Amino acid sequence: MPKFEPKGAELYIDGLRVKRAWESDNGFYWFAVKKASLENIVYDGKSLRRDTIWYGLVQGFLDEWTYFSEAELDGLKLVRRIKRKDLPNAGRRN
Repeated sequence: MPKFEPKGAELYIDGLRVKRAWESDNGFYWFAVKKASLENIVYDGKSLRRDTIWYGLVQGFLDEWTYFSEAELDGLKLVRRIKRKDLPNAGRRN
């Protein structure tokens, strides 16, 4: 079970500072702690925009540390970014 630690206006998970986070209407959370890479999104041979791949904690059906795409999350209608001021209280905790 990951350890969530609010410190002032910041959130740390297992000692790593959360840099960005998202939540979905179905109770899933994505906590980005490390920028893994920047990639170009290419569609039909054309570069559309840059995408950030993050490493962080995903709270879905299970809690797991993994990689995920910022562009993919931002493109989902039921997913929204968590405001920085709300980070210390975000996520599921037991």
